[in-house]
Amino acid sequence: MSWQCQHCKTSIEDDDFEVCWNCNSEKGAAEPASIAQAPALYCLRCNTQLSFIGTKNFHEGTRWGVLGDIGEFFVNKENLDMYGCKSCGKLEFFMTGFIDRAE
Repeated sequence: MSWQCQHCKTSIEDDDFEVCWNCNSEKGAAEPASIAQAPALYCLRCNTQLSFIGTKNFHEGTRWGVLGDIGEFFVNKENLDMYGCKSCGKLEFFMTGFIDRAE
């Protein structure tokens, strides 16, 4: 599934992302969050400010389709916040909630 940013009209291909990668507007918001609310994170390669892309659910291990939901207890799943650099394309991952974006 995909969605379109109401602010900049960018098409976001993955429905799991809650924030537009282009303008930092949250899904369904007409305006991007103010710069004061964004974390001061900078790219380690080119020193450009990173943009919050969204939270992704990573699944480690085999899909246990035969066992259904019971098999999912035996795999490791992690949610990670993803930040990206618009200049060089580098991605940074952080533990979900580690960086308070509401500041």
